[in-house]
Amino acid sequence: MANLMNEFPEIDIKQDEPLMNYTYTHTGGPADWLAFPESVDQVKQLVDYVREHEMPLTVLGNASNLIVRDGGIDGLTIILTRLNKITVKDNQVIAQAGASYIDTTIVARDHSLTGLEFAAGIPGSIGGAVFMNAGAYGGETQFVVTDATVLLPDGTIKHFDNQGLDFGYRHSSVQDNHGIVLDATFTLKPGKHDEIKAKMDDLNERRAAKQPLDLPSCGSVFKRPKGYFAGKLIHDAGLQGYTHGGAQVSTKHAGFIVNIDHGTANDYLAVIHHVQETVKAKFGVDLETEVRIIGRD
Repeated sequence: MANLMNEFPEIDIKQDEPLMNYTYTHTGGPADWLAFPESVDQVKQLVDYVREHEMPLTVLGNASNLIVRDGGIDGLTIILTRLNKITVKDNQVIAQAGASYIDTTIVARDHSLTGLEFAAGIPGSIGGAVFMNAGAYGGETQFVVTDATVLLPDGTIKHFDNQGLDFGYRHSSVQDNHGIVLDATFTLKPGKHDEIKAKMDDLNERRAAKQPLDLPSCGSVFKRPKGYFAGKLIHDAGLQGYTHGGAQVSTKHAGFIVNIDHGTANDYLAVIHHVQETVKAKFGVDLETEVRIIGRD
């Protein structure tokens, strides 16, 4: 295998780098190669290279709603957090894929633009938010994104409007076309700074009161089953506090699994499977994971 550090000396690339250093769960085995591009051109160079050499490619943002298995990841993993520019033009906020959703909401607030308050506490990146149609407190990314720039696997860059992004519950067309979000445009409305700030502060206080923000986690683990709430099902099944190794169903919010003592990805997966089996046996409901689970066993 070629040495990617020699191939791309201008890009920060690490070999056999433990992904537990970058994930919100503090778990995950090594990436064969881990790159931190700082421009769209560098992303395109890397994508062109892996395509030509038929190398596996994985793209990550903040790695917040994600579990990387303990075996790590084959080929090249790209983390986009250095593509983090956020600009404002009239009532639009344009954010690169690696910008954090939280930072983007702060920029909108500081320009007295309303519509992004729901995302004030979402820890993911803009790329991940578009990819997953991230949402909270009744808001979803699809309601505010008017278009996104996507690098497709064949190396072409395409602009998708809201309809072309085909948003659904925790879904976008980027999941289907295997593209890489490069940036997204949020079209917002003029508002009053103090009112926007008050709403964001209120949502963040509610989040802090209900969610285990003091411990490593992968965020909300399960999708909302039709007609139910995942957290309530897990709570009603008596699973809060259930622990395997260093991973535990949060005692503060049953929809979260937290890392309480050097937990591994295998610990997380064992807890997930136990929760799924127990909820299915007790209530006949299939819990589908919202968190992405990737990598080698």
